[in-house]
Amino acid sequence: MSLAPSISVPQSRFNTLPLAIGVFCLLWSYAFVAGKIGVTHCPPLILLAARFSLAGILILGATLIRGDWSLSWRDALMFAIIGIANNALYLGLGYTGLQSVSAGLGGLIVSANPVFTAALAALLLGEGITLRKASGLLLGIVGVTAIVWHRLAVGTDSLHGILFTLASLASIVSGTILFKLFAPKGSLWIGNGVQNLAAGIVLTPVALTFADIHAIDFTPSLIGAFAFLVLGGSILAYWLWFHLLKVCGATAASAYHFLMPPLGMLFAYLVLGEHVEARDLLGIIPVALGIYLVTRPAKPVA
Repeated sequence: MSLAPSISVPQSRFNTLPLAIGVFCLLWSYAFVAGKIGVTHCPPLILLAARFSLAGILILGATLIRGDWSLSWRDALMFAIIGIANNALYLGLGYTGLQSVSAGLGGLIVSANPVFTAALAALLLGEGITLRKASGLLLGIVGVTAIVWHRLAVGTDSLHGILFTLASLASIVSGTILFKLFAPKGSLWIGNGVQNLAAGIVLTPVALTFADIHAIDFTPSLIGAFAFLVLGGSILAYWLWFHLLKVCGATAASAYHFLMPPLGMLFAYLVLGEHVEARDLLGIIPVALGIYLVTRPAKPVA
């Protein structure tokens, strides 16, 4: 009697990267809406100081309870510096701008992140800019510019708020490059906790000095927005962002910010009732194609 040879069929592992990208884009886009709700009921610096401090305490507290601290002092310092750029400055400036800029336009401006990140990554990190990537970035710019141009024509956003949002954009680009340049090792989860706590420590005295704590209007909308910003924004979205930076590289990961304008406008329309026209949504086409060109893996050389 002959026995048939056993054939082991390799099991394909589920690729979690598309899921991580999708969840990140949804969380990051909705954060502009939650931020707009938050600054309507609370001074932005107080909102952010409380958000970062609570997120940092939750993450690091859970880490210490589990006893799995795995971060050197050097890496903790690097994460703290990155947290000041990527959290305190980026959102401190951005939320100040959101007081006089729509959530949709705020997301549009910050979505220019890939262009500046790609240029600096080529200069400082040695990430090559191929013709395909350059074409993808150009398409992304075209799509975002078309949406921005139309939004500015409505005339509902102030120059003051736009300037603060542009400074916010410069901060997140700097934080992205610093993360890749310093390349801190260790747990991204713990690193995110250090970043949040450092941002909270830096912003708290500034908020208490320049903001009026009596201006806080405790409403269900503020509480809901704050809960999302802490759990969905500072904890989950930022952890996913740095995970994508490690896995995809600065240029490719930043390219996903081109998705923020259409998603941000959609959420702003559904939740805040901000005006959106079909003409705005046409920018999605070049944006989507641009992301594909920037993030598509290069064909291996035979």
